[in-house]
Amino acid sequence: MTRAPANLLALRTLLLTHLDNAPGPDDLDPAEVGIVGDPAHRGGYHCGSDRVVTNDYSVVESPRDRAGLTLDAAALDVGGFEVGSGGRTHTLASFSAWCVAQCAANAADTRDIREIIYSLDGSTVKRWDRLGKRSTGDSSHRWHTHFSFFRDAIKAGRDQRPLFRRYLSSIGLLEDDDMTPEEHNWLATVHKNLTVLDGRYPIGQIYTRMAEGRDETGAPVTGNWNLQAMTKQLTALQTTLNALAGKDFTDETAIIEGVLTGLTPEKIAAAIPPTIAKQVADELSRRLVA
Repeated sequence: MTRAPANLLALRTLLLTHLDNAPGPDDLDPAEVGIVGDPAHRGGYHCGSDRVVTNDYSVVESPRDRAGLTLDAAALDVGGFEVGSGGRTHTLASFSAWCVAQCAANAADTRDIREIIYSLDGSTVKRWDRLGKRSTGDSSHRWHTHFSFFRDAIKAGRDQRPLFRRYLSSIGLLEDDDMTPEEHNWLATVHKNLTVLDGRYPIGQIYTRMAEGRDETGAPVTGNWNLQAMTKQLTALQTTLNALAGKDFTDETAIIEGVLTGLTPEKIAAAIPPTIAKQVADELSRRLVA
């Protein structure tokens, strides 16, 4: 029988975690977020292979759907909500408009979405269709928004949460954190090692100041100082490491001393890409406070 796949269950959990019991007059209730159609439901993305019908549009219109047909449903319905965050009110309509805009822009994390059926005013039903075949839907979509996912993406178990994480981050209900568990573990090791160096070597002292948001005099700083300082200093560090790469060290202490020699508050390098530099700075600051 048609079943709810793990990747859509994970997406459902994400939305309920942050929109159920959220501040506002009308949060998102579990009964309003559905994956599998009721027993009478036949045809469409809410159905798996046991419930599709002859020439079902959710199967025949795309090779991605034909190749991905299993017992898994491939759709998610999201009901109405009205929550407050970041000084603004966010509703099903604004959520739907944001998601449609991301799909229309072909954002990378939308490409497994086949269609969105929605209403912005509770009256007119609209449809964004990646295949360009339809532009509206039935009246039930005046009070809920429907997402269809290409069946091959569901079959492959691909994570469908990134787009919705971005939405929750954009309205201030989720901290923007795209780092993997491995990256978090790496940062924990960096934090531990550099903290140990504080008081012994300049780089340890620089690290502590950056993580705490202080300048070399101990005064607090604002703005992007942490990010800018880290970028400059990590660049210098990368330069030092490159210079050492061709040397044959047999003494571990000599390696450490070589890396640390000459590092000052004016030098540290952008050894990490600018796109993740802020994440790194924020994570290091969070770990120091913790």
